[in-house]
Parts: sequence; C-alpha cells; structure tokens
Amino acid sequence: MNYKTQMEAARKGIVTKELSRVAKDEGFTEQELLALVASGRIVIPANIRHKSLHPYGIGEGLRTKVNVNLGISGDCADYHAEMEKVRLAEKFGAESIMDLSNYGKTREFRKKLIEISLAMIGTVPIYDAIGYLEKDLKEITAQDFLRVIRSHAEEGVDFMTIHAGINRRVMEIFLRERRQMNIVSRGGSLIFAWMKMTGNENPFYEYYDELLDILREHDVTVSLGDALRPGSIADSTDASQIAELTEIGNLTERAWKQDVQVLVEGPGHMAMDEIAANMKIEKRICHGAPFYVLGPLVTDIAPGYDHITSAIGGAIAAANGADFLCYVTPAEHLRLPDLSDVKEGIIASKIAAHAADIAKGVKNARMADFQISEARRKLEWEDIFKLSLDGEKAKEYYESIPPEDRHSCSMCGKMCAVRTMNRILDGLDTKLR
Repeated sequence: MNYKTQMEAARKGIVTKELSRVAKDEGFTEQELLALVASGRIVIPANIRHKSLHPYGIGEGLRTKVNVNLGISGDCADYHAEMEKVRLAEKFGAESIMDLSNYGKTREFRKKLIEISLAMIGTVPIYDAIGYLEKDLKEITAQDFLRVIRSHAEEGVDFMTIHAGINRRVMEIFLRERRQMNIVSRGGSLIFAWMKMTGNENPFYEYYDELLDILREHDVTVSLGDALRPGSIADSTDASQIAELTEIGNLTERAWKQDVQVLVEGPGHMAMDEIAANMKIEKRICHGAPFYVLGPLVTDIAPGYDHITSAIGGAIAAANGADFLCYVTPAEHLRLPDLSDVKEGIIASKIAAHAADIAKGVKNARMADFQISEARRKLEWEDIFKLSLDGEKAKEYYESIPPEDRHSCSMCGKMCAVRTMNRILDGLDTKLR
C-alpha cells in the first residue's frame, strides 16, 4: 500500500475500497469522489485497524450523517447498557458512534466497540486521559496527552476530537470578552484549566505537527473541536467563538499538508436567525472542510425536550451546509441518556438530516418520501410500516385503536380522504355508513 491516508490516496488518484463503497452508496462516480476527498471537502474516516467498518463519507453533496454519543461515566458504569445503545444506534441508521467514556474499563469497552461496530468510531482522548494515566490533570504532560492519542489510534478509532484551537491568543480574547456560560465543552474546559494551572500553551496546539504524525500513521481523521462553542444563545457568534474558528481554519490547512483528513466541529446553542450565516462562515474560514455540529439548540428553555430544539437547529444547519449532526437526547443537560432517550435523539436527528438532504438536493433524497407516499395513497399499511423511519412505533400507534375498516385509520374512519378519493376515482360510490 503506497499511501497512508484516504486523502493521500485520493491525491495520487488511487481508488481505495472505502472510497469505492462510498461512491456506490452515495450515487457518485469514483472520479467525482476522488477530487472531493483530495481537496478535503469530503472525508472518509477509516482507521486501518477498524476491520468491521462500513465506510461512510461526510461532506459536500453527500447525505447528512448522524453521530450518537455514549460511554461509561463515574455515575453510570453499566457496560451492558452502553452496548445496548450501540445496537440501537445501528438499528436506526446512525453512521457514527462517539465513545465518550471517562471512567472504569474504558479501553476494554472501546476495543469491543471497534471490534463489533459497523459505524465510524470517534473519541475525545482528553476525556480518557485522567483515568488512563492515573494522574491529576495538572500533573499530565504534553507527551502524556500524545501517548493517549497514540493508544486510541492504535486501537482503531476512526476520528478524534482534538481541542487544538483554544491557544493563548484565543484564551486572551475569551478572558477579555467574557460570556454568560463561559466554556461548556467538557474537553475545552479541561484544556483551559490545564493551561491556567500549568501556565503552558495548549499541548495540542504546541505539538500539533507531532499529533498529526500519529493520526497520519493510522489514518485517523482529526475532528477539530470547538472548545468555545456557545452554551447559550446569548453567547453565540461572539468574539471567542469566531477567534477559535479562525485558528481552526489554519489548523485545517496544516493537517491537509500532512494528508490528514479534517472535520470541523461547531455550535452549540444558537438562535435560528444566526445559523445559516454560521455555516457559511465556517465553510469560508475552514476552506470547505466538512462541518460537524452539535444541534444547534435554538432555545435554552426546554430541558427534557432538547432533542426537539436540536433537531430544529440541525435541519437549518444541514440545509445551509453542515454535513454531520451530533444527536442530542431529551436527557441533554440533565443526566446520562437511557435507551429511550437514545432512540428519541437518533430519530429526531435522522429526521433533521433527511429533511435537510431534501432541501439541498442530495441525490435520491426524495426517493424514500415518494415510496412511502405511494404506499399511503394505496393504504398499504404494512408497506407504510416497512418504509417508516420507525416502523415499529408507526404500527403500534395504528393498531392501538384499530379501525373498523382496514382501508382507513381510527382518525377519520370511512371519512378518510384517501379512501374517498380512491373509491371515487375507481368509479365506486363512497359509503360513509
């Protein structure tokens, strides 16, 4: 193999098996996809050691992908429950799973996840650093952080969130400007705290070239984390967010020079009227790199319903250029999500992604809608259930109050408009009694 990464292969005109699969799945020619991967506008996260992976492309012109967060925490170290979430995520079509484990047997859990999962696997190595190294945050060195990154890469992680953009220049802007919610990124807060306690530069920024060498060796995509993503709509599009994004734009180009693929992470909480502009700003400053957004959550008043506030923002974001949505569950801001929360979060994000794909004209995005509408016109209920995003729920609702006439539902009964039109157009009388 005379290439290290998918980007390097594309730049050499080599069609990898991963690129070939993505082209087939997305309806692109291999040559079209080669050009987009070579330029960085599409990434195919595919660690050479993730043998079970179904490769996916993220970026310009492709279907909007959805990521599911899960993992072990100190307050809920139930490995079986987290694996159930993995199976649920794959059942409902999540293309990516981020393991955010920060407690207990994180390495064993991660290795098992990579062994069995078809989805792309992402991590945030700084979450794992304290437990992995068995040191207090202040005692961890820059080389310690790099050691954890190498460990994740060697285990087969496809992409890693690295908060490299919050350097001393950006920190000065944050401290000067202040904001309502300060830093709400867990990784960002840890890096900020480490910098303040040690007086050192962000290790991921200072040793960025060494970090890229590790990622390139294993073809790990760097997901440039937004440490200063807004945690309330009052903080969105402020000087801190934009300052960090500017640094991330430079880091993107530096990664591309080493043939390392790049995702750029984005907000956060953001009012609806700011979302479209933010998508365009990111694409401009970060040179067309794929954009990975958490939400955005369009209001701060709905704890318990943030899968809805996120889906609204995610649909607007993806319709205006975002390529990758991180799901948000009803448990956001409140607790670790359970299975029910995970399902609600995935479904909400998948709806947002699909609606956006229709809006931006992704190839064949409307086909599923046409097929289910055909089944609805014919009142073919079993076909409707098969074609539904969550057919089990649709069938459960339909059968919970069974209609007298199977050619309708219990909402309208024999007054069903579809039934009436089918009968009249077939030359039959409509009978309401």
